[in-house]
Amino acid sequence: MKLVYSDQFLDALEDCPPAVRKAFYKQAQLLLRDLRHPSLRAKKYDESKDIWQARVNRSWRFYFVIEGDTYRLHAIIPHPKH
Repeated sequence: MKLVYSDQFLDALEDCPPAVRKAFYKQAQLLLRDLRHPSLRAKKYDESKDIWQARVNRSWRFYFVIEGDTYRLHAIIPHPKH
């Protein structure tokens, strides 16, 4: 598997606090190894659009789609419930 970042994702990641960026890169490596890794808590977010959500940390989430052997990352945002 490989990661492909949208421009929107990269812009948002750049605006994240340094601790969030560091946590994201750790989680991204876990995603590449195993979508089902427990700390990711990855789940289908929008069935109709095949959008997945995974955990960066307690307060942040990232969103992606799976296309063949590629994770296309679209957004990284603060968790709406925090």
